[in-house]
Amino acid sequence: MQIAVVGAGAWGTALTILLARNGHAVTLFCHTPEERDVLARDRENTLFLSGFAIPEEVRFALTGDGVEAELTVVAVPSGAVRLASPHIRGEKPLIVIASKGLEIDSGKLLTEVVREVLPNARVGAISGPNLAVEIVRGIPTAAVTAFEDQEDAAIVQGAFKCRTFRVYITDDCIGIQMAGALKNVVALAAGISDGLGFGDNTKGALVARGLREMTLLGVARGARAETFMGIAGVGDLFATATSPLSRNYRVGRALGEGKTLGEVLAQLGHVAEGVSTSEGAHLLAQQLGVATPVMDAIRAVLKGELKPVEGVGLLMERSTPEEGLRSVIGG
Repeated sequence: MQIAVVGAGAWGTALTILLARNGHAVTLFCHTPEERDVLARDRENTLFLSGFAIPEEVRFALTGDGVEAELTVVAVPSGAVRLASPHIRGEKPLIVIASKGLEIDSGKLLTEVVREVLPNARVGAISGPNLAVEIVRGIPTAAVTAFEDQEDAAIVQGAFKCRTFRVYITDDCIGIQMAGALKNVVALAAGISDGLGFGDNTKGALVARGLREMTLLGVARGARAETFMGIAGVGDLFATATSPLSRNYRVGRALGEGKTLGEVLAQLGHVAEGVSTSEGAHLLAQQLGVATPVMDAIRAVLKGELKPVEGVGLLMERSTPEEGLRSVIGG
């Protein structure tokens, strides 16, 4: 296939390498001429994904010059999805959102953002426990893709799947996007807990309660509860909340160790989606009337309203409501 990947960060570069290895004609669309020229010269993303060669067949172009392909993969930070969308050409372009987040000012899903800009587009998402470095290393990985039209989902599945990358199909596009976005906030909590020196008991409790909040908020938004128990839910949450390869976990851990958010983000050099998603999730929870104490505490820590130890302490000292999700799943 002729495939366009929009976004030349670690994630976009990893997907470009994967798709090119699968035999597709891939063009990686960059934000600036300097970024494009360096990647074309070095055939390696030394800034975001060093040590991995970009196949010679991959071409490089500028997003601003227009994006047109049989399939467009959007892998820019969530805050840039609305800005990138007008550059995608075609009468009914097939677009898969690989970015994970919510629009910060509206709490909207990224597929909804694209549809507002491109009403005729066929838009879906792909998500799962997909750490960029592990994908390019060829470590076995799984993901889930979701579209309203299952034929479109099958096209995306066929483009991505290979011996080391297994792709499942669902029609719960809301669910896999909500899970993929919200798990980044919970991963911040897990990192903070570790950074404070608390044990696995504390982290396990925080992650479990965070998963419950993800599910409650997702179902209130129109997702299915079972999606959060699958690859795009608990699978992605486990990888993101425990791996040192996870940016959100690393940001949380550094905050727990006493660094400021500004220091952490400057040192990271990448986007940690959980930071902005905490705002979108807060807005959405207010709109839907869903209580999200774990995510609220993390947002307060990020805004400097609570110290990390105070945030975790408040969560562990809260009254203990019923554990189950019967009110969510109708049990």
